[in-house]
Amino acid sequence: MINSSPGRSLIFKILRHNPQDPTSEPHVARFELEEYEGMTLFIALNEIRERFAPDLQFDFVCRAGICGSCGMVINGRPGLACRTLTSTLESEITLAPLPVFKLIGDLSVDTGEWMRGMSERLETWIHETEAVDIHAVETRMEPELAEDIYELDRCIECGCCVSACGTARMREDFVGAVGLNKIARFRLDPRDARDDGDFYDLIGDDDGVFGCMSLLGCHDVCPKELPLQTQIAFLRRKMVRVS
Repeated sequence: MINSSPGRSLIFKILRHNPQDPTSEPHVARFELEEYEGMTLFIALNEIRERFAPDLQFDFVCRAGICGSCGMVINGRPGLACRTLTSTLESEITLAPLPVFKLIGDLSVDTGEWMRGMSERLETWIHETEAVDIHAVETRMEPELAEDIYELDRCIECGCCVSACGTARMREDFVGAVGLNKIARFRLDPRDARDDGDFYDLIGDDDGVFGCMSLLGCHDVCPKELPLQTQIAFLRRKMVRVS
């Protein structure tokens, strides 16, 4: 925790670039704000946009760490702007867009295209062996199992884990911790008819579970503190048995 005093002067260094503008060149813009109690990066960025740079691009929806849209690199570490208090940072703050994803402009990236492609590739929906009667009552699920599934379902697809992943930087088709987390979730779900062999076909290669270098980057930066490396290690052991 940084010891900040009321009225501390904050220097923001923001990497700016608009790829839609052929005259735009990547550069670092410098802004100065006075800090006040309870200030988050989300609040600071809105103030910068209102006072100094009306064309500054960044994303936000919920302001509660649920939508995942305000992910960015904060002093070299992926995180959520809405959940990061300036009081926890040094007085000089460097902000950049998340790598790996397509840049929209400044701090805004398109995580949706990447996430959709990954989800379609991994078929992240429940596979039934036969047509389901929507009026039928579902088979009872044990509360402990439901809790385990819910724990993995807390992923908000913010992209922080992908941006912190060394393999994702080197392998364009690597599904990342977010994809492997989804597979772990559907393996647990008794409503899904697929077996380990089916899941092996989806992630049993270097673009899947065996591409992970176990650097713990995803685990360290996940804003929801999901047990990502634990799940990846578990899947790897399961996939080795299948192979």
